[in-house]
Amino acid sequence: MGTSRREPCCQPGRYAVHPDRSSRLAGAIRPLAPSPRAIIGRHAMPVDITHSNPAAVRAPTGYTHAIQISGEHRRLIISGQVGMAVDGSVSSSGEGQIAQAFANLRAILSAHGMGVENIVKTTSFLTDRGMLDAFRSARSVVFGDHAPASTLLFVAGLADPRWVVEIEAEAVA
Repeated sequence: MGTSRREPCCQPGRYAVHPDRSSRLAGAIRPLAPSPRAIIGRHAMPVDITHSNPAAVRAPTGYTHAIQISGEHRRLIISGQVGMAVDGSVSSSGEGQIAQAFANLRAILSAHGMGVENIVKTTSFLTDRGMLDAFRSARSVVFGDHAPASTLLFVAGLADPRWVVEIEAEAVA
């Protein structure tokens, strides 16, 4: 599953329960519960929270590529994937970046034993309206008939001026 790391200021997977009964990752507030529990409605459900940065995707700086929340089901929250290869190179073409962003997304899913069929939501960002047809075409190839909830936004720019696409996703298994 790539390299995993846990919240540095608390025990692995620990949740803290805020006085307003909302769940917070431990470390955001001090741990209160003696065991990993998240408040789901009126029921407590044990969860394990794992941060991962699979080796098949360029290592991030200051964030985690994916966080898996495991309990009765596994929920995978994937940070925005851009068109950067594991060696740090960025394609000069928008089509190449879109293909790489989807390849990075699939690599993270695969590292967690999931595939695109597990994706329930995507949020995609494009910096160039001229890339819309290329994005839709690549998305169609990757997703096939699978149609998760989806949001597509056109933005003025991304964190690196070379990037033209960023794709976030959530998956459930």
